[in-house]
Amino acid sequence: MSKVLIVVDYQKDFVDGALGFPKAATLEAGIAAKVEEAIRENRPVVFTLDTHDAGYLETREGRHLPVSHCEKGSQGWRLYGSLERYMDESHEKVFLAPKYSFGARNYAFLEQFSPTEFELVGVVTNMCVISNAVILQTQFPNAEITVNSALCASFDDAMHQKALDVMAGLQMNIV
Repeated sequence: MSKVLIVVDYQKDFVDGALGFPKAATLEAGIAAKVEEAIRENRPVVFTLDTHDAGYLETREGRHLPVSHCEKGSQGWRLYGSLERYMDESHEKVFLAPKYSFGARNYAFLEQFSPTEFELVGVVTNMCVISNAVILQTQFPNAEITVNSALCASFDDAMHQKALDVMAGLQMNIV
């Protein structure tokens, strides 16, 4: 039995950079505590990293969200605040997972841990959090999916709540 913590896109550009919003900064201490707890308990932690290049504005996503952000290697691409250290430190079960759209393409590398539960935290609830929750539910159909609503946020509170409602309707646990 293995519980995996997924930290979705808690990067500088989503907190205080190009797409930053005030609510995102308030999540840092809680997310950091969750990460530290998982590491203490020797559980896997995955940090998804929204990752783009100079051609982002020509992509479908870039045409709909025409704000250059999270360019690989830039400061905005790095994890935010106290979590940034995990980009440089080595931990046996801490993984950095670059992704090139709202959801990660493949979480198969986690099969080695026989996950029975995933807990998701991070930003943006109605875009990347929901996308990754659905992908995890598809790739691991027997695992419980829990979304920690207190440690997720969106720039739009109404959309945050709607996304939580949709995930609850998809039989995910919203805590």
